[in-house]
Amino acid sequence: MNFTDVAAIENRDGDFPFSGVVPTDDTMNADMSAEDQINSIAGFAGIVGQSSALREVLQQVEMVAGTDSTVLLLGETGTGKELIARAIHERSRRRSRALVRVNCAAIPGGLLESELFGHERGAFTGAITQKIGRFEVADQGSLFLDEIGDIPLELQPKLLRVLQERELERLGSTVTRKVNVRVIAATHRNLDEMIHEKQFRSDLYYRLNVFPIYIPPLRERPQDIPLLARHFVQEFARRMNKTVEAISTKAMDSLALYPWPGNIRELQNVIERSLVIHQKGTLSIERCFLSGQPFHRSPLRQSFRGSAAEDRKLIDSALAEAGGRVSGPSGAAAMLGIPASTLESKIRAMNINKYSFKTSVRPSLRTSRIHEPVELL
Repeated sequence: MNFTDVAAIENRDGDFPFSGVVPTDDTMNADMSAEDQINSIAGFAGIVGQSSALREVLQQVEMVAGTDSTVLLLGETGTGKELIARAIHERSRRRSRALVRVNCAAIPGGLLESELFGHERGAFTGAITQKIGRFEVADQGSLFLDEIGDIPLELQPKLLRVLQERELERLGSTVTRKVNVRVIAATHRNLDEMIHEKQFRSDLYYRLNVFPIYIPPLRERPQDIPLLARHFVQEFARRMNKTVEAISTKAMDSLALYPWPGNIRELQNVIERSLVIHQKGTLSIERCFLSGQPFHRSPLRQSFRGSAAEDRKLIDSALAEAGGRVSGPSGAAAMLGIPASTLESKIRAMNINKYSFKTSVRPSLRTSRIHEPVELL
């Protein structure tokens, strides 16, 4: 698989230009179209970046796309899970059929069953016409279940049955209908923790977790920030019919240092806001557009990029200090300076038993089940 490498290049003034001269309206559109093709990784329309973390994700997409295996996309809000789902569908044998999207968090629990499985006329009060559910609409295609962690507990057995048996009944009907649907699910929630708290069925989780793909947050792929910034500047400049000569070095430094809790979606909003007030020349970013102070890496966060053994020691130490708690202001994730969802993913990948750290008395020596004891200083 071939990728296109693009680095953001500074001009003599230290800014990040879009071209050598101020473009006319005609040349600007042509140049921006070319830039879009260059900034996007080859063959993945709309996915911009060159980081090793993003490449790893796309390699997994290439591996699973040609199968009918269920895919579970994990990652924080705003990391581009829907784009990855679309890339999987477009590389599958089902690409000529529909990719149907359902946001499980956006539909009230009482209506979600009808939305997914459909209903017959008179099935409930207000059901004045027959409705075909999203599973039937997606038959022979793909169904993207976004925010699967928000699906009501009482609806999960019915979803499990469709995934296992590939059949369903509409509400108010006794007719069993076969469906052939490839399911791609996504969530920003920690499903392991939800299972432990009896909020998510373990059997449904194992059915969904056939091929999990972790989408890294933007702060874990900082080399993609300049390319994404340029991509969004080009997009919004075109929409607003504005000319941007370059992104100032100061603006790019601010973008690179900011932690982006809202990830790519937040970056997109910041760039759009900046284009709204931009008049001409070099684009600058107002500090007030960023929701917090520029991010400065702590020594702990810097050391969290070592070898796997060193990372395990850091995680063990943080879990021991936090008494097994991952989230919250006193949790291990806060000590390590990373989101709780990211730490949970690393804990699963390293097969660390976080529950072994939960005790009422915290000794000075803790162990995980996968490596030697770590002395806490």
